[in-house]
Amino acid sequence: MKWMMGALALSLALLLSGCSSNYVMSTKDGKMIMTQGKPEIDKDTGLVKYTDDQGHELQINGDDVSQIIER
Repeated sequence: MKWMMGALALSLALLLSGCSSNYVMSTKDGKMIMTQGKPEIDKDTGLVKYTDDQGHELQINGDDVSQIIER
């Protein structure tokens, strides 16, 4: 019974981790930025907030971003 609960917990964790998509942002100067999850655009400030591959939360000026693509 205990192993079934462990298997269920592992399955649920794998299922939930697969739900978030990663994105690639390309900048106007040719840089490619890989993100964890979808970047958020703040309409008031014009900044794009994202989480990089190492888990750091960063921001970039929205005018510098040429496109955001789901990978």
